[in-house]
Amino acid sequence: MVIISYKTIREFAQKYPVSADSLNNWYIIMDRSDFSNFNEMRKTFGSADAVGNDLYVFNIKGNHYRLIARIIFKVRTVYTKFIGTHAEYDKVDISQL
Repeated sequence: MVIISYKTIREFAQKYPVSADSLNNWYIIMDRSDFSNFNEMRKTFGSADAVGNDLYVFNIKGNHYRLIARIIFKVRTVYTKFIGTHAEYDKVDISQL
């Protein structure tokens, strides 16, 4: 999969250093994978949820953080749209991503 952009991950990891290893592991797994649909991806990321409009929510670091990505399986592209704490995630309007 092609991931756009690592900058979002890097900036969040700088703000919350304890998240860095988990975010980098997510990135490496996504980068090396070639998922053709959500069901395939869910075999690797069992807690991932589809929330509509090609958006998927991932639990990061034992569910301490949330990552929202838009994934276009047809072209194998992942756009990191949001990374945050649960409190920050609760304030996100999914329809605005």
